[in-house]
Amino acid sequence: MSTRTLDVDGMTCASCVTRVERALKRVPGVQEASVNLATQQAVVTGTEQAQDELLVQALQRAGYDARPVVEAAPPAPRRPTHEGAMAAVAALLSTPLILPMLLAPLGVHIMLPAALQFALATPVQFWLGARFYRAGWAALRSGSGNMDLLVALGTSAAYGLSVVLWAREGAFAHLYFESSAVVITLVLLGKWLETRARRQTLDALEGLRRLRPEVARVRRNGAELEVALDAVRPGDEVIVRPGERLPTDGVIIEGSTHLDESLLTGESLPVARDVGATVTGGALNAEGLIVVRTTAVGAESRLARIVRLVESAQAKKAPTQQLVDRVSAVFVPVVIGIAVLTLLGWGFAQGDWSQATLHAVAVLVIACPCALGLATPATLMVGTGLAARHGILVRDAQALEAMRQVSVVAFDKTGTLTEGRPALTAVVPWSASGGSAVDGAVGGAVADPAAQAQERLEVLHRAAALQAGSEHPLARAVLAAAAQAGVAASPAQAVRAVPGRGIEGTVDGVRWRLASTRWMGELGLATPQAEAAAREQALQGRSVSWLVGDLGPAGAPQLAGLFAFGDTVRPGAAAAVQALKALGLRTVMISGDHEAAAHTVAAGLGLDQVRAEVLPEQKASVVAQLRAGPPAGQRVAMVGDGLNDAPALASADVGLAMAGAGGGTDVAIDTAGLALMRADPRQVVEAISLSRAVHAKLVQNLFWAFAYNVVGIPLAALGLLSPVVAGAAMALSSVSVVTNALALRRWRPPNWPA
Repeated sequence: MSTRTLDVDGMTCASCVTRVERALKRVPGVQEASVNLATQQAVVTGTEQAQDELLVQALQRAGYDARPVVEAAPPAPRRPTHEGAMAAVAALLSTPLILPMLLAPLGVHIMLPAALQFALATPVQFWLGARFYRAGWAALRSGSGNMDLLVALGTSAAYGLSVVLWAREGAFAHLYFESSAVVITLVLLGKWLETRARRQTLDALEGLRRLRPEVARVRRNGAELEVALDAVRPGDEVIVRPGERLPTDGVIIEGSTHLDESLLTGESLPVARDVGATVTGGALNAEGLIVVRTTAVGAESRLARIVRLVESAQAKKAPTQQLVDRVSAVFVPVVIGIAVLTLLGWGFAQGDWSQATLHAVAVLVIACPCALGLATPATLMVGTGLAARHGILVRDAQALEAMRQVSVVAFDKTGTLTEGRPALTAVVPWSASGGSAVDGAVGGAVADPAAQAQERLEVLHRAAALQAGSEHPLARAVLAAAAQAGVAASPAQAVRAVPGRGIEGTVDGVRWRLASTRWMGELGLATPQAEAAAREQALQGRSVSWLVGDLGPAGAPQLAGLFAFGDTVRPGAAAAVQALKALGLRTVMISGDHEAAAHTVAAGLGLDQVRAEVLPEQKASVVAQLRAGPPAGQRVAMVGDGLNDAPALASADVGLAMAGAGGGTDVAIDTAGLALMRADPRQVVEAISLSRAVHAKLVQNLFWAFAYNVVGIPLAALGLLSPVVAGAAMALSSVSVVTNALALRRWRPPNWPA
């Protein structure tokens, strides 16, 4: 099975969407076809039997032009439709026809000669309005109808009635050429405004595409070369100057800078990046010259993946669209039926078939299948683009809709609520008398704070010397703490790692060990005070290492310090949990960590419930238990970052992958419905806020789309609307729906305290 995307030209309303899908599904090998009126694209899933040529031919037979979208190539520009120019010419020809109607309330009564009315209306009807005949005929041939058919039928009826009356009653007959010409003019104007508004719904996606530079400056054989981006390969060294965008993904090997990643992650402030940092193509280099070793280019880059995810989300249908599709499938036949009944009812009731025809025309032209077809996709396009701009990638439109209904948010702990890497949380010097030398710990205290601080620095200095050059996570934590404290340590001598126990070496002529609790016991140093201190740290979810020096009589080993390591909570985690609780949602932690560590973090954050020591394969069943309640039938969102969270992300009603957290995120992103591009739990709150805003716009747009028809068609059938007013209402319906969707762009994420 494979998925391919087609650009489709010529779709005008929800009925066209149904017809295009039906034509594609008839092609052998096609399993599923989904068409988006707002993007003018069709996404087809099927076997290799469903070749692009067969799909294009099927759509051409149905009356549409189509072309396959090549993923690696830039998006092909849409063929110019000249809708603005056509609307302007139509308005120029129609204005004299409607001028007598406009002047009549002012007491000016004029009437254009019938021949002049005919001369003005005919090019509007058959030249500028030819598109409606072509598309309407194509719809009839395929056994369906669309908006173009309604316009063609309605305006032809008004035009034909005028010709008949002119031929029967002469030059002074009351004619209705202005109705047909003005309706076509208004529809053309509406389509032009709608197309302009639709383009704005793609602004966010186009903004992401524009982040990709066309050229890159590559260092090869000691020389700098400017090459096309397509010529850059993984492993190339790319030079990025201040003010330039990074052309590729990679790792910084020279220099340091701040990068503006706002259009990729939604992060408002530039972030510091140094040697060894992973960077993403499309980020803006603020001030420093850096050299990046390329890791991914083209379609494999992170920016390309983001664009594909947004495109995929915009192409898919939301559940709400299913209702619209069912309505649109019968919409045009029902409207034509109502128009026929209106014609017959007025004609037989009053005997005035001219007026009966005008009332039937009004019914045909006020029908608004365009608004129905655009209400949902236009809103979702704006919503998904807006989400991407704020660092939330929507893989599935259904997930964006479902997020508003979530009542339980379950978090993984490590890497999601916490940083996911150990940090040095405590340095405790140990006195020669066998106890802690820090105030408040076991064994007494050092009275002088200055002496206490100095002892801490000395202990940290020796540990950093032992760990210098090591890539072990605990070693990096020690070295980071030493650097932050301003401790400069030369590497120890004769350093040796002792598997399962720790590391030892010589610092300032003394043999030192950074030992596990097990090794400390083997050295005979497991005193009650030391064991009590280790238990105290363990209750807080921390692991312990001991600094041991040969400082005793005859060089006997002696405890000199305790180091506690723990996973630090992410800065935005507490604010996220509190905001979720303020929204009335229950917060749960599902962690594989032991009870003490999990409960310590949960208590600090104020989580409602903790499920600890859960194996990766058990997380999905815990999500099912949360859904079962009490109360039963809750919607559950799962937030995770890594490979072990994938089953739970897939089983939740909404899965949110914290893509900015690193480690195993590819699988998490592919499994989740939403991907958070910043390692910030507060984005969960932002996703809920955006989901609720999108839903509100969906409800508004569907209300207006249905209201135009539910109110307008009966009014037209009752003779309360002229064809001109009906045409204006029909044109306005599509424009108003898309414009209302664009108003969603005013949404902003919650203001978080600094």
